[in-house]
Amino acid sequence: MATFNEVLESVEELSLEEKNILVEILQKRLIEQRREQLFNEVTEAIEEYESGKLKPMTVDEIMKEIRS
Repeated sequence: MATFNEVLESVEELSLEEKNILVEILQKRLIEQRREQLFNEVTEAIEEYESGKLKPMTVDEIMKEIRS
């Protein structure tokens, strides 16, 4: 696998149009990865709530727990 610097050096060899295409592809992939991550986090939270590991809390209760 190439190092980060090697990848950067390779990108420098691309034309401006190729760099723009690469940026678009990377942005779309990052969006998709973030979407998948959020889905997994929500799914886990739902499972924890349904199993009784989480309970409904008021904002005041949440803030008190954060501060302690």
